[in-house]
Amino acid sequence: MWLPAKVEHNLRFSGNVAARTLFVDPLARADLPAQCQVVQISPLLRELIISAMDIQPGYRPGGREERIMELILDELRMLPILPLHLPEPRDGVLLALCQHIQQSLAQPWELELAAQHINVSGRTLSRRFQRETGLRFSDWVRRARLLAALNALAAGRSVLEVALDLGYDSPSAFSAMFRRLLGVSPSTYFTQAQPAITANSGQPR
Repeated sequence: MWLPAKVEHNLRFSGNVAARTLFVDPLARADLPAQCQVVQISPLLRELIISAMDIQPGYRPGGREERIMELILDELRMLPILPLHLPEPRDGVLLALCQHIQQSLAQPWELELAAQHINVSGRTLSRRFQRETGLRFSDWVRRARLLAALNALAAGRSVLEVALDLGYDSPSAFSAMFRRLLGVSPSTYFTQAQPAITANSGQPR
């Protein structure tokens, strides 16, 4: 997660999590992201962060420590954005609809079904939803399912269980959606994440 400077926020972790926090001077680079983003940490950046945990303040200019910090700044500017942000509409009716959808993700939430739920036309809902969230309705539902899936898989549930709970006809259909959005299968995604938990067994800072 990338948060620009001076953004008020709170964090809540679910499951087995080891966190590393980088505090970046907003003046360190002019082209650092200006918006909150969920980003994919590259293997290189992961190892750089682990190395940076052992660097003490006051390191000498031009040395290895400074080069590590400079590489971190370069990597931060190039991280791909992941579709893991689920924007909420400000409109009360649409917000209630979104909350209802999140509680019933196994239903086939097509645009027309959702429109009937709030007594508007599909075209009206499509226009209002895009304006409020910046996403098409179908993309929002897909993201909601993905986030629910990540939480369930992280808690140890099987791909089959998660797929059926979210309304997919088969694990392969669910895995195809997962791969389309995150670029890897569910099993590969969590295998890649494991080194971040096991590496550098010292206390997170």
